[in-house]
Amino acid sequence: MDISKLGLSRRSVAITAALVGMVSLAIGAHAALNKRALDAAEPVATEQADAGRPSRIALVIGNGHYPDANAPLTQSINDARALTAALRQDGFDVDVVEDATHDDMSRAIARLKSMVRPDSVVMLFFGGYGIQAGRESFMIPVDATIWKEADVRRDGISVESVLDAIKENGACAKLVVLDASRRNPYERRFRAFSHGLAPIGAPDNALILTSATPGKVADDADGQHSVLVSELLNNLNAQTAAAEAVFNKTRVAISKATDGAQVPSVSSSLLEDVRFGASAGS
Repeated sequence: MDISKLGLSRRSVAITAALVGMVSLAIGAHAALNKRALDAAEPVATEQADAGRPSRIALVIGNGHYPDANAPLTQSINDARALTAALRQDGFDVDVVEDATHDDMSRAIARLKSMVRPDSVVMLFFGGYGIQAGRESFMIPVDATIWKEADVRRDGISVESVLDAIKENGACAKLVVLDASRRNPYERRFRAFSHGLAPIGAPDNALILTSATPGKVADDADGQHSVLVSELLNNLNAQTAAAEAVFNKTRVAISKATDGAQVPSVSSSLLEDVRFGASAGS
């Protein structure tokens, strides 16, 4: 056997194996880069698709356990949960808070404001106790300590202030539902007090539904949900419809269901065609 030829053959095999290995590595690296490029392209494509779709965001607050009340408002919690489910099915990104303290509500409002875009449809729901002080309506947290009107301003959250915060970020439409026209447990402490909520003027491009007309209170009926939320859910689930039509139908249905004892208020300055329904675009 020629030893020199054998050595050459071994070197050739080694060189060939090395070349094959390098080619394999190159092919693997190229495939990995292509996969990364495709993976990176997917979020971009998704973001571009989402960019053309108006954002729909909501803050839902259900307050039921007030220490100064004789009994908890069980309907408020049920209402918040049911409305959250309905809005999520309708494409809303919902932040839901139950038995919220002042800090809880302030943080939730800050989160809502941070999510608002110029094309956003924003909805606020509050179920619990509401009090008017001066010409403003205040949502009452569960940790409020109220003995006089000044305490309402200190411990409550002004509905108007929330609307202003949303407006600052340029939301295209604002929807508000206030189920808070209840006889509050603090009123006997005031030398002078006003029932129900104050009139809430709708700012630009807003639609507001309250459970009773300004200055009136509504008693909770028996049932899992309040009359307001029961009728609102019926109209939300019926079919795709304009938000203003949904709120007005809810108002009429409540008046009929209570034989005129409870007449909600609807205030609108809405200019956008905001629609409810699973397939609604905006």
